[in-house]
Amino acid sequence: MTRPSGKWPHALRASLQATGEPIPRQGRRAAAVLLPLYRQDDEWWLLFTRRTESVEHHRGQVSFPGGMAEASDPDLAFTALREAEEEIGLHPDEAELLGQMPPLLTTTGFWVTPIVACIRWPTLLRLNEHEVAHLFGIPLAWLADPDNHTRRKLHLAGHAEPVEVITFRPYSGEVVWGATARIVLDFLRLAPPDQE
Repeated sequence: MTRPSGKWPHALRASLQATGEPIPRQGRRAAAVLLPLYRQDDEWWLLFTRRTESVEHHRGQVSFPGGMAEASDPDLAFTALREAEEEIGLHPDEAELLGQMPPLLTTTGFWVTPIVACIRWPTLLRLNEHEVAHLFGIPLAWLADPDNHTRRKLHLAGHAEPVEVITFRPYSGEVVWGATARIVLDFLRLAPPDQE
């Protein structure tokens, strides 16, 4: 695919870690998610999925395409691209990898590494109906607005103490919260979007 144009993707690439590191396996439940960036209406958007009620983990929740690393995966970027192809039909050739963020430990015990990529847009996608109920985008400028998210303490199953949870306001009826919201805010701190 063609390389992403403009200054912002290149500044973002410089703030990310290179992909290709071996997957840490010792005592870790390693996973990876793909943060698919695309350009539409002269601004940058992030692509999200809403999981079905039939999946094993995080039923009905908004997330990024991704999942557990398999023994045959050479690195976590491969994991993220493999899962994105399985879940939303995104061919790896349609994604330009920019780098990866540090892993995040979720409240459910997964070490999730976010892999950032620009994707060709529009592109033909095919949802895995068992795993993905809905696919939608949110502009980065909206996500970066502090008025659009809150932090609060919630009592979560398996935790003795309340856990701080980030929740975004609904966008087109979809609510980004929890680990996905934490990843979004961590991502936006790396390189705030310049709507060039």
